[in-house]
Amino acid sequence: MGRFRRKKSGTGRASIAFILICLLVVMLVQIVRLYQKDQEYIAREAELTERLAEETERAEQLSGYEEYIGSREYIEDTAKSKLGLLYENEIMFKEK
Repeated sequence: MGRFRRKKSGTGRASIAFILICLLVVMLVQIVRLYQKDQEYIAREAELTERLAEETERAEQLSGYEEYIGSREYIEDTAKSKLGLLYENEIMFKEK
């Protein structure tokens, strides 16, 4: 029985090399896209972190204002400025 031998041809190797080059190009394009997305996510994360810090500060300010609204000082200030009420021993001076 004889064995069949193939002739070595460059077309087989060339086509394999072409396929590998195509795969490498596709992979490089995907890597570049992923890198760009990663940079976008990093920028978005920085923006959201900054907004979180601003909102946390605003929440603290509102908390302080809420405490002031519940205080006796706020009630007295409002009664004096908006309603014109005074304690019995107080005198109000008005500017001309």
